[in-house]
Amino acid sequence: MRDFVVVAVFTYASEYTVLKHILEQEEIAFVFENEMTLGVLPFNSLALGGIRLKVHKNDVDRVKALLNEMDNNENSLKIV
Repeated sequence: MRDFVVVAVFTYASEYTVLKHILEQEEIAFVFENEMTLGVLPFNSLALGGIRLKVHKNDVDRVKALLNEMDNNENSLKIV
């Protein structure tokens, strides 16, 4: 985990469910930090700094491209 960096921060798990599936399909190693804690205590999201998506530093550009694709106005799947 030493070479993993934060790429995005989410407030709730529902915001990244589709992204998680896409990352798995692309075989990109990732970790959602605070995912379990905020699954149990969702109102503590701001206090804990949200759910942080961490990926290996070599995959940062690929993941940012995926995030941009998902946020594209023409795409029906959006990051909330």
